[in-house]
Amino acid sequence: MVTAIAGIERLLASFLGRPDHAGTRPMHDRRDAMVAAAHAVLAVNREGCGGPPHSVATATQVVNTRHAPNVVPASVQLRAEMRGTDAGWLNSAKQRLTEDILTQARALGVNVSFDWTSDNEIVQTARSIQDTVAQAASKAGLAWEAVPSGATHDAAHIGRRCPMGMIFVPSRAGRSHCPEEWTDIADIATGVRILGDTLRILDRQPDFVAG
Repeated sequence: MVTAIAGIERLLASFLGRPDHAGTRPMHDRRDAMVAAAHAVLAVNREGCGGPPHSVATATQVVNTRHAPNVVPASVQLRAEMRGTDAGWLNSAKQRLTEDILTQARALGVNVSFDWTSDNEIVQTARSIQDTVAQAASKAGLAWEAVPSGATHDAAHIGRRCPMGMIFVPSRAGRSHCPEEWTDIADIATGVRILGDTLRILDRQPDFVAG
């Protein structure tokens, strides 16, 4: 039984250091943009590990925009994202991460610019639909759990126009977005059954409104 769809904040951080010969420039006299980006990757991970339940942060890409193998990286781009259903954490983590990355980059003599975008706002499911899904599952003798969705769904847009709810069924070992992703047919059938029961219960409530 889904309680909310996570908000997503995405970051493009651009690091600008100084190009030098990788074989002759002493280590203590470098402005290595890749090292600054590496510190940023770890900072992103720390934010995710230190967040409230169901909050995550992921560095998804680091690109050296100059590909010469014998040059100290001078221009590097990092892409990362943070997801969560706690708006306070998303806002504060965004500020902390920006300050942390900036401090580390400056210490290395590297400039950094930030481009933040909000990919998805936090969307709550209707409490009345949550209760109905729970009722349908309990009536069927099924164990259920209230969980947020860390993934974005079309329901996020539907929820801005009418009461919205979601039902999840388990994937094997919780894996998704990978070749091993698999959901047993029996679990799919159970999910369809609970969806049908939920719709029948709601259909008997002509005064149904979002809770």
